[in-house]
Amino acid sequence: MPFVSINPATGQKLRSYRPHSSAAIAAALAEVSLAQQGWREIAVSDRARHVHALAACLREDRDALAERVVSEMGKPLAQARSEIEKCATTCDHYARNAAAYLKPERPRGAPAKVKIVHAPLGVVLAIMPWNFPFWQVFRAVAPALMAGNTVLLKHSGNVCGCALAIEEIFVRAGVPKGLLRTIIADIDAVPGLIADRRIRAVSLTGSTAAGKSVGALAGAALKPCIFELGGSDPYIVLADADLGHAARTCATARLINAGQSCISAKRIIVIESVRAEFEQRLVAEVAKRRMGPPMDPETDLGPLARADLRKTLHRQVRESVSAGATLLLGGTVPKGPGFFYPATVLGNVGPGMPAFHEELFGPVAAIISARDENEALSIANDSPYGLGGAIFTRNRRHGAELATHVLDVGMTCVNDFVRSDPHLPFGGTKESGYGRELGRHGILALVNTKTVWVK
Repeated sequence: MPFVSINPATGQKLRSYRPHSSAAIAAALAEVSLAQQGWREIAVSDRARHVHALAACLREDRDALAERVVSEMGKPLAQARSEIEKCATTCDHYARNAAAYLKPERPRGAPAKVKIVHAPLGVVLAIMPWNFPFWQVFRAVAPALMAGNTVLLKHSGNVCGCALAIEEIFVRAGVPKGLLRTIIADIDAVPGLIADRRIRAVSLTGSTAAGKSVGALAGAALKPCIFELGGSDPYIVLADADLGHAARTCATARLINAGQSCISAKRIIVIESVRAEFEQRLVAEVAKRRMGPPMDPETDLGPLARADLRKTLHRQVRESVSAGATLLLGGTVPKGPGFFYPATVLGNVGPGMPAFHEELFGPVAAIISARDENEALSIANDSPYGLGGAIFTRNRRHGAELATHVLDVGMTCVNDFVRSDPHLPFGGTKESGYGRELGRHGILALVNTKTVWVK
């Protein structure tokens, strides 16, 4: 069956892509495996020159690449351009810093003739999602390449154009042949690839269900993994918070990429004494965001990426309202073409509702009331997910203490929203995955940390 790219803003078919044959997939794996044997031998400074070239090519082609993102998954143009720039920035970051990150170490007190080195693993299988079709790839690829690895990319079937464009960037940048190959393949190809001895690690961004499936395969093959999976991030608004700032920040955090982000503000937990005022402020902030054609520079909220995603989200909203949630804004599927869904705010969200227990992958904010700080923190941690979270309070020291010692997540912010940065480790805990991307931790997750003892 071919993969079909559909424009989410119109519902119109863009193009069909025929899956690669088993022979083509085998050839791609052979190519990246052979390329890695030479790539691992060149100096880190030479790798850096090539990765800087990737960054330059991304910037040169930014507008065309952004328009491809818009057409295939509906991200507003300004956000798509920012995504491409972030990819370039991350390539430059690793090109500049990999030598320091990978520098041999000698721990204090270790024998005099011992050093710890960070050697390449080999070929990394990157299984990537559609919601940030360039960023998710390059945040894995940049450290992998600088560590001396090569990459076999299996992207999501609805963004095949983006997947092939990434391979084209490598060609245009003039980097050594075979550092990255894209395969157009169904999930059925993954078990055989993971079992192949040439695949030495797996990087997956996707659903928790996908992580469990791939994790079982990788465990059987004893392959290391980095998993960034689902999230239902709690954003806690304490009684002493600046409510205007909290409402603006939560609105931004909830609606970026039409809410199709694992680290957006999924559960907004508000102390009851300030809940009514916060609700009013949040509704007013969310209502300001303009839904419209994603190619329009003035658009804040584009369509969801697929029809089935909108159907699932609307079901979750309807079932939550039926169970007692209050529809404060939105919640109606608009007429007309495309997969648009309005910015929606649900109040009075509680146990037994999809908005309380499930990940809402779209522009729907769920407000949950808590009697006090202790209950708010208990609700926040009572989740199978543990990706990110935020706390809003005027007492920054107290907020930092709660963020550091109480919230059971991989990334926390005080008075701001969670986002990734190439300098900082990124990842979660519990069913949100394990391992870290970005920063020094991200590159060290893709190496063989080797002890060398010379007598």
